[in-house]
Amino acid sequence: MGKEKSLGQYQKDQMLTVEITDIGNDGEGIGKIDGYTLFIKDAVIGDKVRAKIMKAKKNYAYAHLEEVVEKSPYRQEAKCPIARQCGGCQLQNMTYERQLEFKQNKVRNNIVRLGGFDASFVDSIMEPIIGMDEPWRYRNKAQYPIGRNKDGKIVAGYYAGRTHSIIPVDDCLIGVAENKEILDVVIAHMEKFGIAPYDEVSGKGLVRHVLIRKGFTSGQIMVCLVINYRDGKSGATAGGSADNAREYIPGQQALCEALSGVTGMTSISVSINTEKTNVIMGLEIHTIRGKDTITDTLKGLQFEISPLSFYQVNPRQTDKLYGQAIEYAALTGSETVWDLYCGIGTITLSMAGSAGKVYGVEIIPEAIEDAKNNARNNGIKNAEFYCGKAEEVLPEFYERLSKEAESDGTTVGSENNTKALHPDVIVIDPPRKGCDEKCLETMLKMSPSRIVYVSCDSATLARDLRILCDGGYELKKVRPCDMFPWSGHVESVCLMSKV
Repeated sequence: MGKEKSLGQYQKDQMLTVEITDIGNDGEGIGKIDGYTLFIKDAVIGDKVRAKIMKAKKNYAYAHLEEVVEKSPYRQEAKCPIARQCGGCQLQNMTYERQLEFKQNKVRNNIVRLGGFDASFVDSIMEPIIGMDEPWRYRNKAQYPIGRNKDGKIVAGYYAGRTHSIIPVDDCLIGVAENKEILDVVIAHMEKFGIAPYDEVSGKGLVRHVLIRKGFTSGQIMVCLVINYRDGKSGATAGGSADNAREYIPGQQALCEALSGVTGMTSISVSINTEKTNVIMGLEIHTIRGKDTITDTLKGLQFEISPLSFYQVNPRQTDKLYGQAIEYAALTGSETVWDLYCGIGTITLSMAGSAGKVYGVEIIPEAIEDAKNNARNNGIKNAEFYCGKAEEVLPEFYERLSKEAESDGTTVGSENNTKALHPDVIVIDPPRKGCDEKCLETMLKMSPSRIVYVSCDSATLARDLRILCDGGYELKKVRPCDMFPWSGHVESVCLMSKV
């Protein structure tokens, strides 16, 4: 009874001093007072802090860091001056070595707690996290919202955490140095020609976002301006020729000339988005200067990247992550491989050179077209791509080949069908929600020798690992990879073998 009363005493705006003894999933500090848990953003494990309760619940509260009373040995000064306001880099005030330890433990603990695997077993198969030698300037893609500050000045930046309030960013230190130069050009042009940024409340204004992509190997740069273009005359198709492009932006020629002065500028386009939505890109793309795409090299292959293409944002770590996936796949040149959630075919095509036949599945039609083009451009002829949901394509494919096998008057059908029905390796790289249950069921029916699971969310990974292991597989290896330094996110790659 006394304990219940003490828990109920904590309330909004109350100031408390607490020692941080743990780290939450998103990198927030965790401290406890008499069993009452405080989640404190920007607090580092080992800190002693004063914090103000912002939202109080019965057994826990979210609190705002007011003062660091005693610094943790893992605390460092954030390199970015607006790290706390921006919210994109939750861990900049934690040493990079401690971040890697946190992420290794995050993956391990989720597999143990949520997947129900024995802790000592997981410790025996986990390999050390793949960190970055230089964890800055690693992002090859940035999407900047454009708006006005309280003084009415046009600004570019990032949204503050859980808001649509733009925090002006002069130079984001995890993005490429060219981003600042490009944003300066765009804002100067808007001011000169009286172009208004988009206003979410009124739905008026022209420029919504600026998308910037850079090929780290090629050095090529793409700029795509997302605009609220309401001329009503737009009839050109996406990817239309730059030679006959209409003027979507006042002073468009001058803007293109100014942007072309940025070293590496290869593609300038506009994306039409007139919807009141949180979705950044519109589906209608028009090239207004240069090429429709830029190129980059990954695992020795050249990939064409359009404004709508999915392409991993940290190419240096992607090379290491895919290298680990290829190592786990243990290909010798004759295997059949299915790559589910394949995007533009980066993993699929990376494995094609060491496999007999590779199949890729992806729901986004544009990504499948990119994948087919990438296969053609790289001279890869043993890759086949299917458009649709993995949880629908795979069962349909399995049922069709099974019927073909029956119509052949045999239990297995042709050798190619048999290999496709029962591949040597299935690779999965699903979105954060993990694999669909039907997809997992079909994978178990197809009974590959090995499953390589690439994951961006270790919680859904743990859930799916349990299902696959209960279905006849053994978890052999787990290795985290730090794709997003200074954030709480971590990727993982796992190897499972059929028992």
